Parts: sequence; structure tokens; C-alpha cells
Amino acid sequence: MGTRRQDQLISLLLKEQGWITGASLADSLGVTPRSVRSYISQINARAGAEETHDAGEGAPAVESGPEGYRADPRRLSRLRPARSESSPDARARALIRELLEAASGVDLTRTAERLHLSEATVEADLQRARTMMLGRDLTLDRFGSRAMLSGSEAAQRRLISSLVHEEMEQESFDVDSMRRAAALRTVDGAALGPFARELAEQLRGLGFYVNEFASADVALHAAIAADRAARGRPLEPSAADGRPPAAASPPDEDRARITAMLGELSTRHFSLRLTPADLDHLASLALTRVVAPGGTRPVQADPQVESVVAAAVARAAHDYMVGLDDPGFVRRLSLHVQNLMLRAEQHAWSRNPMTQSLKSAYPMVFEIAVALASDISQRLGVPLPDDEIGYLAMHVGGRLEATRWADTALTATIVSPGYYELHELLRSRIDDTLGASVEVVRMETGVDPDWSSFDTDLILSTVPPPMPDERIVTLAPFLTQSDVDRITAAAARVRRTRRLARLRQKLERYFSEDAFFRPLEASDEENAIRLLGEPLVERGVIDASYIEASVAREAMSSTAFTEALAVPHAMEMTATTTAISIGIAEGGLPWGGQRVQAIALVAFSEAERDAFQTVFEQLVEVFGERKSLQRIIRRSRDFSSFVEAVAQALE
Repeated sequence: MGTRRQDQLISLLLKEQGWITGASLADSLGVTPRSVRSYISQINARAGAEETHDAGEGAPAVESGPEGYRADPRRLSRLRPARSESSPDARARALIRELLEAASGVDLTRTAERLHLSEATVEADLQRARTMMLGRDLTLDRFGSRAMLSGSEAAQRRLISSLVHEEMEQESFDVDSMRRAAALRTVDGAALGPFARELAEQLRGLGFYVNEFASADVALHAAIAADRAARGRPLEPSAADGRPPAAASPPDEDRARITAMLGELSTRHFSLRLTPADLDHLASLALTRVVAPGGTRPVQADPQVESVVAAAVARAAHDYMVGLDDPGFVRRLSLHVQNLMLRAEQHAWSRNPMTQSLKSAYPMVFEIAVALASDISQRLGVPLPDDEIGYLAMHVGGRLEATRWADTALTATIVSPGYYELHELLRSRIDDTLGASVEVVRMETGVDPDWSSFDTDLILSTVPPPMPDERIVTLAPFLTQSDVDRITAAAARVRRTRRLARLRQKLERYFSEDAFFRPLEASDEENAIRLLGEPLVERGVIDASYIEASVAREAMSSTAFTEALAVPHAMEMTATTTAISIGIAEGGLPWGGQRVQAIALVAFSEAERDAFQTVFEQLVEVFGERKSLQRIIRRSRDFSSFVEAVAQALE
């Protein structure tokens, strides 16, 4: 196994901000805590062997303590595993690159000799490469020992872009990673960053809203275009057919400006004058990926698209009881979907590096985005990958953010016996500093306040209370930054306590002993969903169609909202009553590219539609917190101890 487990452990440790227990690391790796201790020792030995004159030499790269393990990011990052060039997928991508470069094809026998591989291994790599190219309008032909790739230049460039993004999946999304993955031969990859920055700045200057992630992607395509054109492979004029339909196009002068801008940037940064077909194609990419109309340019979406989006938004607003029905929001989302349809036609999806963090931090927002994506996909016939759903979630989150803050506003009483109008000054400072998150509804300036009469969420007092109370924050007469920090912390504590109290009331009704599995012996996601659904079907809570709908929902976008928890469910609330089936996977279960330890199949009923948001989002919050989940797992040997552990976690 070599250092593979150590490399996986290094990646896990570098993701953590602080301490992480050995049990958590063991569960993530599917090994024992004893093995983790062994790997840590080996990692520290490797770090020590590689350091020769580090000022911090002598301290371990991974520190051990009562709370588990903690990485020294500066030192441990030196051991970060490099992308393997010898894995089957890496070899298949390398073979595809050879095929893209060689107009006369690739001799597989010579390739095997050059790489010191057997011909059977290279044949297997060729089959893997063929699978990677499915649905890309390209043909891989075989003539004896020679393989040849044929297809339009536009399709070949899309394949190159796809290979870059696939190689970046395990890396951070930044221009340096993109430059390494692109393996440009005739273009200076260091120019990608300046190109992307200037493109975004100039587009904003034209009055467009700009997607910064996509501007880097357009810079990549421009570099690929320059690299291919420099080697005699310009884009065919007929390939520049990805322009937006007339109903969604900006004025012609704006398109001309964007085309001219891209030509100037390409000449200056890549030292090559691109053809009109290349520039027109890049302008289409910019218009379908990077920009959205700003406030000064009233572009209209296609009426059919806007009608579908408006209907999907109305259904989501009703089903999830959220305020999405807004003409401006529908218009912006319709324009986004229209551009998305064009990306689908070109097989040119936009990568969204924030997709997983959106799932973890805002599971409810992401769930609404999945519902919108499902509706839109079915009605417009457009498949939507996870990254595109992530962009829909960003639209939804932006619309709901004001509502989310309004719902979390807390009331406060100020207790400030004092001199002249110090209490008014204190109130003014609190209003200015904390804004709408804390609303002062009562002022008490007497020297002997009736503390028992205060029924607000917080009590902000300049005098010590006679009895401790977690709602009370003692302040200085003149508000300091330390006071503001303590008020903010107290407000967060109150909000969390309130949320968990509501959740506890509901969860205790939804669990049952017949729907608790430890261990959950499942082979994959679908198998787990079916096992967890069986007791609910037997009780008549759901029928077989709910399980099939849950499997279909999982196929659309993974419900592994955190690194340890998956929450499979159907999008239709067809259960007779709300219920949750829980499974604990000993050693973890591979799920949507991650490894989860707890799986909660949730069945919601239409009658309890109002419970969906509370239960769904806060279930992810409680079970998705690593320390909380580990405590629950350690203590949950059977159903009764599981319920008790959940109750303690919620307290």
C-alpha cells in the first residue's frame, strides 16, 4: 500500500483548522485508531527526514494531544501528495493528450515500450480513454497498432478543457492549478491570471455582473485556443455557433466590444492574434458563462425559458415555504438558465468550486436548488451536473439571505443605571454595531431592576446581575469591541439553543427502534437507501415509489451534505407521516465521492411541510458537526442509547 494511506491522512489533516480525534480520522480512512497512530508516526518521520535547516525543526509536523491530532500546516503541506501520473486514469488522460496532438495517430506498441508497460495495460488505458470521450462528438478509431482521434477542432478543445477540470478535481480551484493541468506548450501559462483579472475588470467596466470563477475558465479557453492555433489548429469558422439567441443577446455594440477586448487581451498576454472564429467563440463563452446583464441593460430572456423558470420557482416557494416569488429574481434566474442551456449544447459546463461548501453550510438552500434543477431539467430537457446546481443555489441563497437574517433577529433589554444619558449612548452604539441582528425592545435605568420580569432573548447590562443567567452579557458603560464580540457570541449561543430545542421536540417523534440500523451493512448508496426504507414501507409510512424517488434524487446530486453524513430523501413529500430511518456504517460507507458514517433516510409528509426546513437543515447541522456525530456514534450501541446520545447532543 506504500504511502497511500499516509497521503490520504495528510490531506484530511490539512483540511482541519484545529484538533481532530483519532477516531474521526480512522472512520474517514476506514482503518483503526491504532493504524492512524502508526501513520502519524511515519508522517512525522518523513517530515523530519526532509527538513534540513527549518527554523522549526524538532517540532512534529503533526502534534498529538488529549484532543487528538493537529497539523502544522506550513510543515505538513510540504508532504502534500502530488497528483499521481501513474494511475490508470492519469495514464488514460495522458494517452488522450497524445491523440489530440498527433494528427497521424499514436502507435500503441511504441507507447507501451516507451512507458515500460505491457501492451495489455496500454490496451486497457485505451478503453478507459474511449469511455472518457463518450458523448463528446469525437471518434477513436483503430488501425492495427495505431489509434487515431477524429472530430471537429471545437469538440477536441472541449475535451481538453474537460481533462483540465477533471485533473483539478482533487486540487484547489486557482489559476496555478489550472495552468499546471492545462500543460500548455506554446503559451506562457503564467499569463492566465493577469488575463482573467483584466477580463473581469473590463467586463465590469461595460456594466456587466461578472462570475470570477468563469472568467478564469474563459482565460483557460483563450490559452488553449492560442496554443492550438500556434500549432496550426485554428477553430473552424462554422464552430462559432455558440452565440446566445437574439432574445438574450446584449446589443451588437457590446458583443463587438467584448470580441475586441478578447482579441487585445489574447494578443498582449499570449503573443498571438486569434482568428475571427476563435474570438467569436470566446465571446460566446464570455456571454454564456462570465456575465449577466447589469442594472443598465434590460435584456429579456426567452419567453418559454422564463415561463418554465417562473413555474419552477412558484412550486419551490410553495413546497419549501420560502419567499422566492419576485419578478427580479425570476428574470435573473431565467437569464442564467438560458445561458446554462447554451453551455449544455456545447458540453461546456462551468465548474463551481463552492458546491460542496454550499451543501455543507446551506443544505436547505442547496435542496431548493436541486428541486429547481429537477423541474427545469425535466421541462427543458437539460441535464444539470452538481456544479451547475451549485450556481442555482447561489442565486437562491442571495434571494433568501435577507429573509434568513430577519428570521434570526433577537430581542434585547438594556439595563443601564447611570448618569445623564449614558443608556441612550449605549443603545445607539448597539444599534449601529449590531444592526438588525439584535433589536433593543426595553430600557431599564433604575438602580434596582426587577430581573425576573425581563423576557427578552438577551439582557445587556452595565451592572452585575444578582444571579447568573446565560442570557445576560455584562458590558462596560461605553461599549468596547470586546463587548460587541461577547454580545455576538451570546446571540449565536441563544440562536443555536433555540434551534436545537425545536429540533429535539420534532426528532424524538420521528425516530423508531425498527428504523435504526447498527451496523448498516450496505454496499453502496442505492443499497443503503433500500435497506433504510424497508421498515418505513412495512409500517405504511412510505411506499416503494418513495424509495425509487429517493434513489433518483441521489443520482441527481449526492446528499452527502457533510463529510460524515448523508440525508437521502425524495423531493415529493408523499409520506403518510414524517419519519427518519437511521443507519450507522461501521468504518464508513463510500457516498458520492466521500465517505460517510451516518445515513438518515428522511420521509416527509405534506401535512408536516412546515417541519421540512427545521428538521432538514438542523439535522445536517447537528449530525454534520464532526465532534457531535462522533459522540453520538460512540454512545449509540443500540436504539435507546442512540436516542439518549442525540438528546444529549441537542442539549
